[in-house]
Amino acid sequence: MKRLLLAGLALLSACAPAATGAGGASSSAIRAAFDTAGVAWVQGGRAYVAFAPAFAPLNVRVPTPAADAGWWRGTPYAALPDAALLISLAGEPRVRPAGRVVRLSNTRAYREDGSAVTYDGSVTTGVVGGPDRVVTSGDGLDYALLGGRLVRVSDGVRLDSVPKPQLVITTREATTANVPTVVTPDGTYRLTGDALERADATGVVRARVPHGPGVVGVSGPYIVTVSEDGRVRAFTADLSPVR
Repeated sequence: MKRLLLAGLALLSACAPAATGAGGASSSAIRAAFDTAGVAWVQGGRAYVAFAPAFAPLNVRVPTPAADAGWWRGTPYAALPDAALLISLAGEPRVRPAGRVVRLSNTRAYREDGSAVTYDGSVTTGVVGGPDRVVTSGDGLDYALLGGRLVRVSDGVRLDSVPKPQLVITTREATTANVPTVVTPDGTYRLTGDALERADATGVVRARVPHGPGVVGVSGPYIVTVSEDGRVRAFTADLSPVR
């Protein structure tokens, strides 16, 4: 264990943030996590973070490909399965031996086999089999898309018999959607592929701005998006641009 920790610290020493644009990743698939402090994401094995309120993207160098990003107590983390580590992307350097972690929520890290550990390294409840996506929803519980099923992690209850491909954070339990979506008390925000839309509780679209493919989430009072080219944009609840 001591040798692994020393190796992890050596790896982390090479992970200083670089104030560069987030473009140029080899894959368009984005895995992002949002927090009041900002947004962290991985794309093409690279790790990025953008802190509120400026939301200026930083490319954080990681020694092995990153599989997912998450936040814990205001600090962004990346999962490095090849190194079997969780590492912080900003603030005080933190390295956690965690096994081959591939998915992160706001409460825990999930390994390839679905077993899980907390961010301080304690064993905790996981799922059976590797999850495709995981989130901590508005009720504080974890939810996973697992082999075509939407599952609540705490008790393994299946919630959606025909889930859609996107896992959606709401003010209560998580749900699924066909496009990147987040639900807040102010409405439902979704990226359709050519626009960012805000719909009210009845489903009527109340605001719409041009926007390409990407991901969407909430950071404090802002609706925040990350585009496939690495651009980060922030909006008010009515979709007035902030950045």
